[in-house]
Amino acid sequence: MHTSHLVGRHAYDPLLRLIHAWNALAIVGLVATSQIAEAVEHGVWESAVWRWHIQFGYAMIGGLVARLLWGFVGPQLARWSDLWHPRAWIALLRGHFSVPPRLGHDARASAAFLALYAVLLLMAGSGLALAAIEHNMGPLTASLGDDSGLKHFFKEPHEAGFAVVLGFIALHLGALAYHRFFLRLPVDQAMVTGTQYFPKELPHA
Repeated sequence: MHTSHLVGRHAYDPLLRLIHAWNALAIVGLVATSQIAEAVEHGVWESAVWRWHIQFGYAMIGGLVARLLWGFVGPQLARWSDLWHPRAWIALLRGHFSVPPRLGHDARASAAFLALYAVLLLMAGSGLALAAIEHNMGPLTASLGDDSGLKHFFKEPHEAGFAVVLGFIALHLGALAYHRFFLRLPVDQAMVTGTQYFPKELPHA
């Protein structure tokens, strides 16, 4: 893509981008292993695939902890305050979809990012519980291991969270494609290179 009409500014630090990539790969692994496990249900590979699923879950939990901490001690554009834009959310609810571009996270999408982290934390907790109940694995095994009576209590929110995450992924990828191919803004590479691009005519860019 030609970027002669754009100006680039450094936005995201290397550790934030690494955490983003780590969590993205962990989620892909979780989605893939869950679907494979469902496909081989009652087969000889089912237990092994679910164990891989749990390992990807541990990876995601590590990534979430790293992101949580970096959101408090990292650079300004990595902090949780860069995702907090209630005025933009209210304007969006009122039908005002045009928000000036800014360096850092998109003010309109930031609510979705925060909601995603909340859902992922819910899934991490319910996933640890299900790992103990169904597979006798993880730190909750001593208290929940083989307690099948609690299985549905954790399984239903876990599956609901899974649907929400899939929906977010679809919307996120769609928004990235829209910016690249229709608005000619390559926002999809910002978490790879750390650089955000803005139209040159914007006074703050």
